[in-house]
Amino acid sequence: MPYCSTCGTQIADGASCPKCVAGTAPTGAAPTGSVATAGAGLDDNIAGALAYVTIIPAILFLVLEPYNRKRFVRFHAFQSVFFFLGWAVLNFGLAFFSHIPFLGWATLPLFPLITLVMFLILFFLMFKAYQGQTYKLPLIGDMAAQQAGS
Repeated sequence: MPYCSTCGTQIADGASCPKCVAGTAPTGAAPTGSVATAGAGLDDNIAGALAYVTIIPAILFLVLEPYNRKRFVRFHAFQSVFFFLGWAVLNFGLAFFSHIPFLGWATLPLFPLITLVMFLILFFLMFKAYQGQTYKLPLIGDMAAQQAGS
């Protein structure tokens, strides 16, 4: 479900924000229908998509103003951080099992397969964020939404 680019309120697909009625936005915010930008900053959808490039932009968006105040960007940054942490744990587990005799040969083909699946998931999440949509992954999507809402 997307968020209002002006005030960060969760709205239905294609609906206008109930808080930003008829083009009058809250004080200090851009009018409805325009993409909220921070001076020379990035649009929310681009910042959300860039959060999935690596873990570094995601952490930067959580620290830097004005992105850390925007719920949409915070959600994608948290989901990216949780995704990369899960990826690291999975790779560490596979590397551990690959050193066990008679299990190593079974885990060897899993490394490239899991890496391919992870990259496909990242591209899908980048595409959804660029479209301005909030797609929640199982487990980590709920954790990201909880962190972004606080």
